[in-house]
Amino acid sequence: MSLLPELNLGDRRLLPKDAAGKKIASTGKQATINVAFTELRAQPDFQSAIDTQLIFGEDVEVFAEEGEWKLVKAERDDYVGWLEAITLVENQPSPTHLVSAPRTFLYPEPDMKKPHKGMRSMGSALRIVGFKENRGSSYGILETGEAVYAKHIRSTEEHASDPVSIAEELVNTPYLWAGTSAFGLDCSGLIKLAFFMCGKKICRDSDQQAATVGSEIDPGKNFENLKRGDLVFWKGHVGIMQNKDTLLHANGHSMMVNSEPLKAAVERISYLYDAPIGVRRP
Repeated sequence: MSLLPELNLGDRRLLPKDAAGKKIASTGKQATINVAFTELRAQPDFQSAIDTQLIFGEDVEVFAEEGEWKLVKAERDDYVGWLEAITLVENQPSPTHLVSAPRTFLYPEPDMKKPHKGMRSMGSALRIVGFKENRGSSYGILETGEAVYAKHIRSTEEHASDPVSIAEELVNTPYLWAGTSAFGLDCSGLIKLAFFMCGKKICRDSDQQAATVGSEIDPGKNFENLKRGDLVFWKGHVGIMQNKDTLLHANGHSMMVNSEPLKAAVERISYLYDAPIGVRRP
């Protein structure tokens, strides 16, 4: 079942279409992201706008191939776009763990003093085949033989309970337009990642989130009805309430994930982009 029953399924972000606007059927192929993160674009062209990112271990459904590009639909949020084929690998076994720390490193063996072989963001899906101890620390061992610090991962069956707590772990992450990883986030990317770590798959963009997450509430004339976890939406922007007075969001003003008094954010943002358009309670 689609995650997006309330949205316009003719939207290019959600429906694979060709240049003439005709719906494209799936090839039936599945693939998995095999790099730390990769950009999904509107067209198979490096000059095309970046719509979003997919991170290591995310599954996609393949709809078309064009040169070195593949048109895919992301399993986590139904988003559609073009990826470099080199960032995908087929026939991957199911993951066992997710990276739960904001960021972590892969080592050639269970030893943090060895030169790392790569890095992974929170939310990356890994397949761990065993654990090894070294100098009092436990490491998860991947099928490739690489090692990851065990306290930085958790089973795919375990979920955080509070998306605000996840967002708080990501404070000071740099702002990145279209970013969805802990290496760089935009406003709706932060919300999507925070909810995903709580076991909830939600839509990618703020307008999609404003149409589908939770239910709309009356914030009160002076926003006195808000509480921790409420989502505040502007046209093209979203933040999550850290408490009844404080908004936590990825924003271009600070160029990072930070928190600030909601009233100050409303005043500053409304000057350029009008007042909030709604508040939703998950």
